[in-house]
Amino acid sequence: MTPLPFPIAEEPEFAAREAGRLLFAGPVDFVKGVVAMSGMPPADRIEVCFAGRSNVGKSSLINALTGRKNLARASNTPGRTQEINYFALGAERYLVDLPGYGYAEAPVAAVAKWQALLKSYLSGRQTLRRAFVLIDARHGVKVVDEEIMDLLDRSAVTFQAVMTKADKIGKAELEKNIDQTRAALSKHPAAFPELIVTSSEKGLGIETLRATIATLE
Repeated sequence: MTPLPFPIAEEPEFAAREAGRLLFAGPVDFVKGVVAMSGMPPADRIEVCFAGRSNVGKSSLINALTGRKNLARASNTPGRTQEINYFALGAERYLVDLPGYGYAEAPVAAVAKWQALLKSYLSGRQTLRRAFVLIDARHGVKVVDEEIMDLLDRSAVTFQAVMTKADKIGKAELEKNIDQTRAALSKHPAAFPELIVTSSEKGLGIETLRATIATLE
């Protein structure tokens, strides 16, 4: 049998799962919101970033990962977050929440500013080990997702697709959208060859994502 491209990541082994548990059970603190590269904190540790179109469930996923209900502010107004938000996972890692993209009602000038900052960050942050691109499991990859993946390709930043809200649709629909996502990822050289499927509400995939972040070198 030919192995599937972009298989769903397997459950982590005990050591990796424990590393993830310990990392996220420790202190998690908001560091700062950044609006220009000059405001970046020192590049003194490994960092990962989360990117996703507005309303993909990014804040909910970050809150589920960290076990803090209001660490990342979930908003009923997509596109509200206009800064790169830095969170410290103890002294070991930065978790970076990028501005949501693809929100049509955001002012054109604001969108241009976010895009410029995003490009500068992705191409110029030496300690960035992986970007997690969030894909809504109800919809699969959209054009705006392809745009961020193209940017990550050009920036030579490894990215891993994380499907969100997997509990919101039936199994057949989920499988169809996973297959569509796999097909889209196959066109991107910077794509890491595993998918993570998550549900913030049900806890699906949370341990796997924690372990992935904790074991990056």
